[in-house]
Amino acid sequence: MATAAKNLELIKKFGKSATDSGSVSVQVAVLTERINELSSHFEKNTKDHSSKRGLLKMIGKRRSLLKYLNMRSETEYQKVITELGLRK
Repeated sequence: MATAAKNLELIKKFGKSATDSGSVSVQVAVLTERINELSSHFEKNTKDHSSKRGLLKMIGKRRSLLKYLNMRSETEYQKVITELGLRK
């Protein structure tokens, strides 16, 4: 589960300040962490269909945030996807 300590670490890494939890890059980083944790959950629990819906909603939210970030600042978009390892 995404702990508060892990979230603070992501905020410090991707945010503009230590308390910047609302910027797009921080939101993408936190969502990516939660998505990775849920993906490992589904390897063990293949029949958990109700949680899969939440995972798909998170993936859609991350996709729309990344699209917005790409329109706003392409350099920041490239930095975020490189550090999170989202594109190959």
